[in-house]
Amino acid sequence: MAAKKHFANVRQSDVPTGRNGKHKSIVTAILEDLDNLKPGAALKIALAELKESKENVRSALNRESRKQGRPVATAADDGYLYVWNKNEARGTKPAAVREG
Repeated sequence: MAAKKHFANVRQSDVPTGRNGKHKSIVTAILEDLDNLKPGAALKIALAELKESKENVRSALNRESRKQGRPVATAADDGYLYVWNKNEARGTKPAAVREG
């Protein structure tokens, strides 16, 4: 007697590859803007415009940037998320978002 199946079966060739999570569009947009960012500048993204929390966007951005081998840094205040290309030699924040 055959065992009862709990789940549907599909051919492996029909299984989608890659991950297009819910943060893909914002992370892709941020990384594209970072490609054109001048050294010493940061992106300023209004938190009110994010569909997800800044923590979730930061996590997704961190995962993808590490996967691509491109160091980025972030900071946030009450209204904005700031993102910039991390200078590996210095690792400093742009003057506009330095704490202090």
